[in-house]
Amino acid sequence: MLELDAVTKRFGGLTAVRQVSLRAAPGEIVGIIGPNGAGKTTLFNVISGFYTPDEGRVVLDGHDVSRVPAHQICARGLCRTFQIVKPFGNLSVEDNVMVGALTRLHAVSAAREEARRVIALCRLEPFAASPARSLPIGLRKRLEVARALATRPRLLLLDEVMAGLNATELAEMIALIRALHAEGLGLIIIEHIMAAMMRLAQRIVVLHHGEKIAEGTPQSIAEDRRVVDAYLGEEFVLADA
Repeated sequence: MLELDAVTKRFGGLTAVRQVSLRAAPGEIVGIIGPNGAGKTTLFNVISGFYTPDEGRVVLDGHDVSRVPAHQICARGLCRTFQIVKPFGNLSVEDNVMVGALTRLHAVSAAREEARRVIALCRLEPFAASPARSLPIGLRKRLEVARALATRPRLLLLDEVMAGLNATELAEMIALIRALHAEGLGLIIIEHIMAAMMRLAQRIVVLHHGEKIAEGTPQSIAEDRRVVDAYLGEEFVLADA
């Protein structure tokens, strides 16, 4: 469904992403890991149309979308969440999700119905009438996912949706991601919580200094000396063992 062909993104003299290639098949969960500053979110910005690659191609369903704007990529079925959540604070949870639904549905009544379906899926019903600004971080993260889901994506990019969650919230987010995957949704996930990534991802791509240094199953990645040295550390290896 998605193919990146030697994608490079520069900012002045800084190369944030260098010659990164990867593929995501329909319905697959792909994880992207790496240290802070490795280029993970920049890569998401390129994939989703917020940045134009300086080199390489982004191909979605066989079509080159490297220079297609973000709203058109969303309409093609690829949507993303943001690491720093910024809902419309004065709008209710339901109205926030409706904004996402209106990218696909032109009737307000249909968008409201879709918003309520997504809110139920994300277990946000008790807060549907609450202003988004009143939600704690765990619920704001879930709202961020709900807003993206309301666009009816076939491929969803999740940028650290588990960061800052407590143990209960983390378990609920993992359950939600698994439920979405069970319905056939493809996902690409950036996450630092390796215990969650090891449980969710079918394949993991590792970035370091903007370059892909490894790719494989969670188990093979955990045993890759380059990944251990660059990111995981010996403590993870010992804990995993």
